[in-house]
Amino acid sequence: MLRKINQGCSEQRHAILTRRLQVNTLTKAEHQELMILINQIEQADVERMQALITLSNLRAIPVETLMQQLEIHSPPPQLSHV
Repeated sequence: MLRKINQGCSEQRHAILTRRLQVNTLTKAEHQELMILINQIEQADVERMQALITLSNLRAIPVETLMQQLEIHSPPPQLSHV
């Protein structure tokens, strides 16, 4: 369960494509790739949150407390330009 919580995804390609979108140099194929990456990141976030909730329930502590114990910080919200 901790592996799922700590699992991150490589966001390098996402960052590159997002930057290209911002400067209007994104091709149609790259836009499609970016949409797929966004969906994958969102799904991973959902699975990570579900694991955090499950573990916090097992430990009988709030999710926020668990996140503090595991030194997990919420990323700042990002505005999507897609």
